[in-house]
Amino acid sequence: MTSSFATEIDIFSGDVPDFEQIDKLISSVNSSELNRERFRKDLEANEDSAKNIAMGLGYFVTGDYAAAQEKLSSAAESAQKHYYLGLIYKKQHRYDNAVKEFNKAMKNNADTNRVDLQKVDILRLEGKFKEAREKLGTCRQLQGTADYYHALGCIQNSEGNYEEALATFQKALEADENHVKSMFDMALLIDLRGDEEEAINLYRKIVEMTPANVNALLNLAVLYEDKGEFQKAGDCVNLVNKLHPNHQRAIMYLRDVESSKVMEVDEEREKLKDRRTQILETPITDFELSVRSRNCLRKMNIFTIGDLMRITEAELLSYKNFGETSLTEIRAMLESKGLRLGMHADGSGEELPEPMELDDEVEYDSDLLSKTVDELELSVRARRAVDRLKIRTLGELVSKTEAELLACKNFGITSLTEIKERLMKFGLNLRRIE
Repeated sequence: MTSSFATEIDIFSGDVPDFEQIDKLISSVNSSELNRERFRKDLEANEDSAKNIAMGLGYFVTGDYAAAQEKLSSAAESAQKHYYLGLIYKKQHRYDNAVKEFNKAMKNNADTNRVDLQKVDILRLEGKFKEAREKLGTCRQLQGTADYYHALGCIQNSEGNYEEALATFQKALEADENHVKSMFDMALLIDLRGDEEEAINLYRKIVEMTPANVNALLNLAVLYEDKGEFQKAGDCVNLVNKLHPNHQRAIMYLRDVESSKVMEVDEEREKLKDRRTQILETPITDFELSVRSRNCLRKMNIFTIGDLMRITEAELLSYKNFGETSLTEIRAMLESKGLRLGMHADGSGEELPEPMELDDEVEYDSDLLSKTVDELELSVRARRAVDRLKIRTLGELVSKTEAELLACKNFGITSLTEIKERLMKFGLNLRRIE
């Protein structure tokens, strides 16, 4: 059995690596596309001679979970076999099967803390928050550790108790200042709360500790882009592209960064349009008009500046008791706003679109719709949009249209595509319009 991949851990040696060794191997192999490709070649070279456990773990490391499941299922009994089968079932949302595998891993002397944390997390993902807390409370060896506080913080976060979760993640970092999972989840929450600078500091620390952390780099890029620091955002995304040239999310993000300068111009146009709309909706009563002028306008059902712009001078003068004095008064008022009578009388003004009819409701399983959006594992920007819309469950999310999501601040096609892809994994879709 041979291995060309540069690592201290050789899964083809015949000995089953322990859990910490597998963690290190996962980190090393997935630090770049080049490393992953070299490791895949090792897997191919050892396909005929390696044991099922080695091949199963190898496929798991590369993210080929279907192949990993096939090989691990045929492997000899071991804690590693059942633990990683449990993780695969968990990724497939087959939680009952996952728990069964974790129990088998325990019978084969797996690390108790590692297995218990997975069971607690499954209860959280199932929305069984009380049971998750109770299970975590029985993990005496974990209490007071960063892993314990991280697990508790995740439960609080899923419950919607964000301030409690932040405080708990802080306790995790006090127990272990380099606990990356707590740092990452804390950065997510802080960003959603609006403290972008602190979130940036946390993501930068993560990147300093783990330079190949793709999720931290992309989230950091989003924050830099939102601040208008496009060069820094581009540097983050370019680093991901350098390590993972085919990373689709990074490629799409880079396009977003490049287009942001154009978007800035578009945003200014939108602001101008909003100011114009605000002027058009200004009530006539806000201006100091004579009693005669005000009464005439009221009788003609003219109540806003916009109403005045849809009527001509001739139409005003044709009204009883409306004379040149009143006309001069109103003309002066409009000119002070850079407007004039009759500007929209020919229908050239923008008309509101007709309301669009929604397709008939699509029926989905109620249990599926009651799951929290945490199941989607969204990126910072997508999660931020969902949070702004006060969406907590998958049911609430699929009741939204693409247009409603795109209307959310800093929410673009990249985030929309991400949400649609994540929903499709559950057999769900956003609400469609005709």
